[in-house]
Amino acid sequence: MNGTGDGAHRLNRGFSARAAFSLAFADVSPIVALYAIFSLGLFAAGPAFFWAFPIVLVGQLLVAAVFGELASRWPYAGSVYQWARHVQGTKFGWFAAWAYMWGLTIALSTLAYGAAGFLLEVLGVHGAGRGTTTLVALAILALGSAANVIGRRMLKVMVVASICCEVLGSVGLAIVLLLFYRVNPVSVLFDGFGTAASGAWLGGPLLVAVGYVGWSFVGFEAAGSIAEEVERPERNVPKAILLALTAVAATVMFSSAALILAIPDLDKVMAAKTGDPVASTLVAHFGPAVGRPMLVMFVVGFLASFLAVQAAVSRCVWASARDGGLPGARVLDRLAGPERLPVFAIGLTGVVAAVLVLLAGSQLYSVLVNFTTIGFYVAFGIPVIGAAIARLRGRWTPGAFTLGRWGAPVTYLAALWIIAQTVNIAWPRPAPGVPWYVTWSMVLTTGVLGVVGVGVYLAVRGRIQAPIAERLAAEPAEAAR
Repeated sequence: MNGTGDGAHRLNRGFSARAAFSLAFADVSPIVALYAIFSLGLFAAGPAFFWAFPIVLVGQLLVAAVFGELASRWPYAGSVYQWARHVQGTKFGWFAAWAYMWGLTIALSTLAYGAAGFLLEVLGVHGAGRGTTTLVALAILALGSAANVIGRRMLKVMVVASICCEVLGSVGLAIVLLLFYRVNPVSVLFDGFGTAASGAWLGGPLLVAVGYVGWSFVGFEAAGSIAEEVERPERNVPKAILLALTAVAATVMFSSAALILAIPDLDKVMAAKTGDPVASTLVAHFGPAVGRPMLVMFVVGFLASFLAVQAAVSRCVWASARDGGLPGARVLDRLAGPERLPVFAIGLTGVVAAVLVLLAGSQLYSVLVNFTTIGFYVAFGIPVIGAAIARLRGRWTPGAFTLGRWGAPVTYLAALWIIAQTVNIAWPRPAPGVPWYVTWSMVLTTGVLGVVGVGVYLAVRGRIQAPIAERLAAEPAEAAR
């Protein structure tokens, strides 16, 4: 495409190993990860929901290790798309990209809408209506997309600033809570608070909490989405993936434990199972004055996560288009500006997210939002299971980063974890007052988007080129003729 050859039609190197780590860290975002699931996990399984964190961390570290090997072997833009396609074939890669693109683009709309709500509170606009919040969310989408189009320097500055804010805010606040405001004994971390009979807690509430926490520890693959832009990606990207997941997990677990131990009147909170225990705990200890700094911290976290998520999904769109795998590929694969950025792919993600924001508050939007979590796990599962199949068939060749003799067992365990966690997350669990289509939303959206994806794939498959690794390998031979 573009008539310049695939070697020329590549993204510029503009990210260091540190920048790749920062992007992946911001994509996960400790603030977003903790705030989004803390109340859900606490009310579902009691303070002992904390133990869902290490369970999910172990499983996701297995996945991250496999991703590290895949990224080292095929360090090209698009992460799960490239890994699945190169390890198992075009169909695997295309559907991994399809799930990934939809999951992350829907997430963009939720991040913009969430940031809008917090920003309005910071500005003193309390109880803003749906219309006002939607307009601010659309403005955030426009400005965020513009920031991603302007260049990598802007992205790196904003991401690094957000990390400093998040780490200082999350870790610093947690230290203060533990040292001066701990009101519950450590033993409360082992208390399910009657969420189930003792023998049923592991098979019921804990599984629900594991499903919620599963949403928190995703996004580390973003370092692989920008692989072509990273210096020495075959070594630096795997390190960034593993380090980002570990750093975010440590921050979230530490902050979560501190919050649980600082909740005043835990019995009352668990009996009510309503409200925002994070905000109420901080206000109880620091007074109403803590509200605005906390909201600013949330805004920064959501905005940084937005920028990182859009950078990741736009590279997946661009990589798919470069291979001819999407409608409008000749436009979506174009690079523009002095930094040769995929501006049309970035713009597409912003436009689709804006359309989704207009649906915010509707039942359809609630159904679509639930696809964000399952979309991640479907997109993760395809390359991991593909790598496991490749190893079973003896077709695996390691790259610069390798797990050595541990590679096979880690890959098999990662595949089992992904399958089990995907079923756990998608399992329909009825709740009082929740419509059946929301309960079944993950199954429904996966089915509908899957059917639509089959139609799109059949329409474009005849135009899909060979994998980028094969095309790049063929260029020196063609040039020598």
